[in-house]
Amino acid sequence: MTKIDKVLYTGKTHTTGGRDGASHSDDGQLDIKLSPPGSNRAGTNPEQLFAAGWSACFIGAIGFAAANQKVRLPADLAVDTEVDLGTADGGYFLQARLKVSLPGIEADVARALIEEAHQTCPYSKATRGNIHVELSVA
Repeated sequence: MTKIDKVLYTGKTHTTGGRDGASHSDDGQLDIKLSPPGSNRAGTNPEQLFAAGWSACFIGAIGFAAANQKVRLPADLAVDTEVDLGTADGGYFLQARLKVSLPGIEADVARALIEEAHQTCPYSKATRGNIHVELSVA
C-alpha cells in the first residue's frame, strides 16, 4: 500500500440516506440527489459518479502519456466508462470497461497511450487487482 507523501487535493462530501439520499461537497460545487441504479427516480448513483470521475482522471493520464510519447491528442478525445454493480460468491462487486476514442491516432499508438495511462491514473491504480477492468480503443 502506498502512503501519499504530499496531499494535492482532498475532495470532501457529506452524504445522507445512502442510495436514496443526497450528497453535498464542502465547497458547494456538488449538490446531488442519489437513487438506486435502475430505479428511474430522480438522482444519480455511485456507479455513475465513479465512472465519471474515472473517465475524467483517465483523460488526464492520457494527456501525460501523450506528452511522454510526444503525441498530439485530438480535441475530441473521449472516454466512455461503464461501471457494473453485480453479485458473485454471495457478495456485491464492481467491474468496469473504459472505451477510449482517439480519432486520428493510429491504433498501436492509441493502445500504447491507453496502457501507459492505465499505469499512471490514480483510479486505475486504486482498482488494480481489485476489480475486473477492460480497456479498449473505440
